Amino acid sequence: MGPTNSSGSDVSADSSAPYGNGPRSAVNSEAAQNPAKVRIHHLQQAKFDGKKFAMLTAYEQYAAEIFDAAGIEVLLVGDSASNNVLGNETSIPVTVDELLPLCRAVARSTKRALVVADLPFGSYQVSAEQAVSTGVRFLKEGLAHAVKIEGGSYYAPTVRAMVQAGIPVMAHIGFTPQSEHALGGYRIQGRGDDAQRVIDDAVALADAGAFCVLMEMVPAETAAAVDAAVRVPTVGIGAGKETTGQVLVWQDMAGLRGGRMAKFVRQYADLRRTLSDAATAYGNDVRSGRFPGPEHSF
Repeated sequence: MGPTNSSGSDVSADSSAPYGNGPRSAVNSEAAQNPAKVRIHHLQQAKFDGKKFAMLTAYEQYAAEIFDAAGIEVLLVGDSASNNVLGNETSIPVTVDELLPLCRAVARSTKRALVVADLPFGSYQVSAEQAVSTGVRFLKEGLAHAVKIEGGSYYAPTVRAMVQAGIPVMAHIGFTPQSEHALGGYRIQGRGDDAQRVIDDAVALADAGAFCVLMEMVPAETAAAVDAAVRVPTVGIGAGKETTGQVLVWQDMAGLRGGRMAKFVRQYADLRRTLSDAATAYGNDVRSGRFPGPEHSF
C-alpha cells in the first residue's frame, strides 16, 4: 500500500511521477473537494477532475485571514510585495530578509490555504545549492508550504535538487518579472513560433518535479497547449481560461491599487475609493470636533 492521507485513503499513483501525478489520483473525492487543509495532491486532484482553484497574493495577516476564510485555495507571498507593499517600482529589489516576515504573518494567519512563497531575485539563480538553501529558509523561517521560482528549462536541475531536498516547487514561466530587463520589459511570451519554447519549458520543469506550472502573459492558445502537455496543474495570470487555477495580485483584484490595470485584471471591488472616503470622513470629523464624541470617551 502506498502513502495515505489523513483519512487513511491510499494516495499512491505512478511512482515515477512526483506528487501523485500518475494516470489517476486515488485521493478521497469528498476530502479533495473540501479539504480541511489544502495540500499539493488536492491541486493535482483538481487537474484530474477538470476542476478549478483560485490563488491570490497575500502579504500580511488580515488579507490572509480573509482570503483563507473565503475559500481561496492558494495564497502566494509574492515578490510582488516589492512593488505592492514596499514601494519599489519592480519586484527586483526585494530581499529574502524582507519577504520572510511577510511569509510568516501569512502562514500564521492561514488555517486552510496552501501558502506558497516566491524566492526573490538573486536568491536561487547562482546555483542549485543556493536555491535549496533559500528554499529551506522559507519553509523553516517563513513557515511556507512551498516555494515558487521563475525561469524555463534551464532551471530544471535546480527544481530537481530542491524537490529531492523536500522543498515543493511551483514553476513560473512565460513572462517572468524578475527578468524584465533581459526580456525588454513587460512583453507577452509564447506567441507564434515561440509557443513551443514555453511548452518545452513547462514539460522540463514538470518532469524535474515541479508540482505546478504558473504561466504569466502567455496567449490563451499556448497556455492551453501547455496544460495539455503536462500532468501537473497549471495556474494562469493573463494566460486564458484553460489553466487549472488563476492568480491575481490582491490589490489589483480588490481595486486598492490605482492607475492603469493590465488587460488580464478584473477588479471585484473599489477599496481605494472606500478607504479614501473613510480617511476623508475621519479627517473631517477630527478637525470639526465631531470625533471623538461622548460615546468614544471614558
